[in-house]
Amino acid sequence: MTPPRTPQIPVVVLAGFLGSGKTTLLNHLLRNRAGTRIGVIVNDFGAIEIDAMTVSGQVGSTVSLGNGCLCCAVDASELDTFLETLTRPSARLDVIVIEASGLAEPQELVRMLLASDNPHILYGGLVEVVDAAEFDATRQRHPELDRHLAVADLVVLNKTDRVGETERERLRATVAELSGPAAVISAEHGRIDPELLFDPALRPDGEEMAGQLSFEDLLRQEECDEHEERDGHADHLHAAYESVDFTADVPMDPRRFMAFLDSRPEGLYRIKGFVDFGSGDRDNSYALHAVGRFLRFAPRPWARGEQRLTQLVMIGAGIDAAALHEGLAACRAEPEPDAPDTERAMWGVLRYVPEPAREGDAEAEAEMQEAAAEA
Repeated sequence: MTPPRTPQIPVVVLAGFLGSGKTTLLNHLLRNRAGTRIGVIVNDFGAIEIDAMTVSGQVGSTVSLGNGCLCCAVDASELDTFLETLTRPSARLDVIVIEASGLAEPQELVRMLLASDNPHILYGGLVEVVDAAEFDATRQRHPELDRHLAVADLVVLNKTDRVGETERERLRATVAELSGPAAVISAEHGRIDPELLFDPALRPDGEEMAGQLSFEDLLRQEECDEHEERDGHADHLHAAYESVDFTADVPMDPRRFMAFLDSRPEGLYRIKGFVDFGSGDRDNSYALHAVGRFLRFAPRPWARGEQRLTQLVMIGAGIDAAALHEGLAACRAEPEPDAPDTERAMWGVLRYVPEPAREGDAEAEAEMQEAAAEA
């Protein structure tokens, strides 16, 4: 039986050139965290504003933001040290966001995360923020922007309120072409739905549950009311992306399911949930974590009496819900999937199970991480 796995904290890399709106987006996430405890690592000299409070980052500092979140300002060489600090159980964080320097190479930060031997972290995606109003000028000044977009998992086309509709559509098409399969969403003032990046947390100790409204709740409600009055429901944060649920009480065929994941459509940013592979592994359900091109499975023993289901949530922009349902339905195994090569069919899945979880060799894990970084 597979031993219980240590909970892992997703680490999201937030990148973009100077002036694109990274800090504004990060402040928005912190104000709309819905009880989620966020660790912030700032790879730059700068400031993060929380309402009226400004936290000035200095290299080597760790600052409490006073709302269950932490902020660190670090050099890239210190990243592992601060990840170790922020993933300690005493920090009780749910997600870590690294705000990269405007001149940083985001791909190098991603490589560092994938190569890290910290067992408590999980890659949460590379988010590239682009200034719609200055896109052409930024691209001319920093030709490497094309390379950054090519490795992004999610692109936020920010400041779209500063360009006309025709220009906005041109920019979106250009960014989509440069970023390939990445999801592209438009935003004003860095306002995106936090659920794109992390799941709102319910504190196990009952904190921040039912009770008096906090200032954070009031600010979020005021923002929603303002959008509703000005632009109607279409301007709500969740209108920028789609969320698709899928449930099946028939086991999934490993080969068909991996073929589905290998050909997942452009714009599908996150997939999360649990998969039942039936006779491929009768002892375990497989937790699935996919963000952009990154994919990982983690076996989890079935509980006694637990109903054996595949349950998935898919999040993206411009995705076809009906096509996703059809594709996943085609992955269901035939009744009694006991073909002689069932175990061999699981090899494609096991490639994405971290070697430490299978007590395998570290070299294969490093190869998998390198392949994910270069994909």
